[in-house]
Amino acid sequence: MGGCFSVSVSCDQVVNQVSQCLCLSGSYIHNLPQNLVTLHKAMRALKAKRDEVQGRVDREEFAGHRRRLAQVQVWLTSILTMENQYNELLNTSEVELQRLCLGGFFSKNMILSYRYGEKVILMLEEVESLSSQGEFDAVTEAKPIAEGEDLPIQPAIGQETMLQTVWNRLMEDEVGMVGLYGMGGVGKTTLLTQINNRFSKRDGGFNVVMWVVVSQNATVHKIQGSIGEKLGLGGKEWDEKSDVERAHDIHNVLRRKKFVLFLDDIWEKVNLSTIGVPYPSRETGSKVAFTTRSRDVCGRMGVDDPIEVCCLDTDKAWDLFKKKVGENTLGRHPDIPELAGKCRGLPLAPNVIGETMASKRSVQEWRRAVDVLTSSATEFSGVEDKILPILKFSYDSLDGEMTKSCFLYCSLFPEDGLIYKEELIEYWIGEGFIDEKEGRERAMNQGYEILGTLVRACLLLVEEIRYAAEEYVKMHDVVREMAMWIASDLGKNKERCIVQARAGIREIPKVKNWKDISDVFFQSMPKLLVLDLSDCILSGFRMDMCNLVSLRYLNLLGTKISELPFGLERLKMLTHLNLEGTSLESLEGISGLSSLRTLKLRGCRVRLDMSLMKELQLLQHIEYITVSISSSTLVGEKLFHDPRIGRCIQHVRIEELFGEERVKVIVLPSLDGLCELFIRRCEMLEEIKIEKTPWNKSLSSPCFSNLTQVDIQSCNGLKDLTWLLFAPNLAHLRVADSVQLEEIISKEKAESVLENNIIIPFQKLEFLYLTDLPELKSIYWNALPFQRLRKLYIRSDCPKLRKLPLNSKSVLNVEKLVIECPDKEWIERIEWEDEATRLRFLPLCRT
Repeated sequence: MGGCFSVSVSCDQVVNQVSQCLCLSGSYIHNLPQNLVTLHKAMRALKAKRDEVQGRVDREEFAGHRRRLAQVQVWLTSILTMENQYNELLNTSEVELQRLCLGGFFSKNMILSYRYGEKVILMLEEVESLSSQGEFDAVTEAKPIAEGEDLPIQPAIGQETMLQTVWNRLMEDEVGMVGLYGMGGVGKTTLLTQINNRFSKRDGGFNVVMWVVVSQNATVHKIQGSIGEKLGLGGKEWDEKSDVERAHDIHNVLRRKKFVLFLDDIWEKVNLSTIGVPYPSRETGSKVAFTTRSRDVCGRMGVDDPIEVCCLDTDKAWDLFKKKVGENTLGRHPDIPELAGKCRGLPLAPNVIGETMASKRSVQEWRRAVDVLTSSATEFSGVEDKILPILKFSYDSLDGEMTKSCFLYCSLFPEDGLIYKEELIEYWIGEGFIDEKEGRERAMNQGYEILGTLVRACLLLVEEIRYAAEEYVKMHDVVREMAMWIASDLGKNKERCIVQARAGIREIPKVKNWKDISDVFFQSMPKLLVLDLSDCILSGFRMDMCNLVSLRYLNLLGTKISELPFGLERLKMLTHLNLEGTSLESLEGISGLSSLRTLKLRGCRVRLDMSLMKELQLLQHIEYITVSISSSTLVGEKLFHDPRIGRCIQHVRIEELFGEERVKVIVLPSLDGLCELFIRRCEMLEEIKIEKTPWNKSLSSPCFSNLTQVDIQSCNGLKDLTWLLFAPNLAHLRVADSVQLEEIISKEKAESVLENNIIIPFQKLEFLYLTDLPELKSIYWNALPFQRLRKLYIRSDCPKLRKLPLNSKSVLNVEKLVIECPDKEWIERIEWEDEATRLRFLPLCRT
């Protein structure tokens, strides 16, 4: 029959299949209530395990340096999906249970009940499977730490050059550690932050970049905590470890990595090994950079050539100030830009001052603000609460009340005014800050130590005068405001310290300007210790100093007085007297100053002769004398037979007096205490000879061992200065206006004087100044080592000097040397020792 087919199936096979279907259906349908209960319990257990794992993940990820394992994340995501499916299944469970009948063996709709029951069983199997997968030994791993983190920062206007300097230094292969130092608020942290952010933007092969704010009173534990957090070592267990154990952990991580560590604002040495940080080296390529307010800290950290971060110069500070004020404010009135220009003297604080001034729109407000800034800056908004406290941290860190008192004393000088170092120390001694009982030299050495401390703490700035040998410091105007603020009990007692610098006093102040003063000005000051009247024109009236019974220091330099002040001999406490540059012609009676240790007479009309020498011999405590000597006196008289006075004479000026007989030869006594020598206007002088003294009878060894400065001017007969061979410690040499001088050191004379001895001169020379020497041909016949030379000035009219005593090995720190020459043509005529010498020194020559 067409289109028909037949199927043959055995009866047993049909029966088996129907039986299996009924059994399975029975399990899905009959056991549905129990299966739902079992699924609910399994799901609740899975959620509990999920919550436990999630808690571990959250705790370990909290610090931000660890991340969850991928398998853990997959597992947590699968549970979330499963939970959604379970909730959907549970939403229809009541309907499915109501569909069952006959004790649960049958359903009103067998097909629907079968399908639902099947979903329950399958979900139960998945839940049990996920639960068995949730056993994790670890749930997170350390994040990769190759990239640094950007830190928030304000634009650094005016620091672009410094930024590049610091970056270049840090990137040098041989440099492992870089130190930045400077006064508080000058921008050190800003620079270091910019360097940090550069690392976050480039791949330099570094595995980890760490930033740690140290600040005052930092502990090893605190620094380790900051580093450990970056390295993913945080956690309760690690926090409870000892510093030694934590150091071991940090070292184990970093020793295998190329790292950069930034330490901001350190106040004392941070021992890297104690922290656990491997010392950076060329081999590892790791770097450490830090900021500090003290150069001393740089030295203790092992950085002997740190980078000083200075205040912005005037123009850059002005640019920053204008940016903060805003063009809109500056344009509100034609006079405002001019008034704003008067704020340029505060380069340390253009941010604070500029932000305050930005809201001042009227010209009257600007005039008032400028008046406050120039008269009492502490009253200006932001200065006392934002600027001065930052600077005060540096003051608070000074060691000892003596150093603090010496610092505050510097505020008596005009802002940005130069302070001669030696004079400042003499003030400190006079005030009693430094004890002089063990001698002037020890007291001066202690003073220089304090000065060094203040300079390295960036509370004083070293100032070099271009052609001067003297050393000066100055106090930045904002630091000076801070010092006066501290001296006035943080502004609470502003009358406690009254300073009127550069008042231009030309006469003794009138009595009516002072309270409770009798008819003579100085009678009101019996406890005065230091009186400096230098450069005040005091000639023409009588000074009565009878009542200044406590006075220790009196400076009358440049006052033009022609007689000693009345009552001077009564000042039995006086230890320091400066009469330089006065018109005094007699010092009769000065021997009555029984406590005098320092007497300065150079440049006054009184010259050293036998009469004055006898007065000086009566001063039992004298230690330091400066004098002028007539050139003719050095020909005949034997002034230096007293070794005690001879050793006290440390600064000498030799010159011809008007109307005196001109001499061709002067005999210079071998004064082993002589420090400075000036020879001026000896027009006919042809030769300087050295004479033995009773206490220094040998000329075979250097007899001017303390002579550090020599200045020779207008000595037209001199042809050489070979005698300088006997001054091995000479640091400053200035020769000028000597028209016949041919050589500084004559080879012929040196060989005859020294015989078989060899002396290499100028090994400690730092400063050489030559000018207006038309016949000068040679400084020395061979190249010299010049271990300390920093400045070589060859000024106008030295046309015959063609060769400098230099070779490729001369000058140790050549990068610090300045060679100043008269013009380009002179430079082109220099005959260099060889090509290596030319390449070493020619780039340093400037006109």
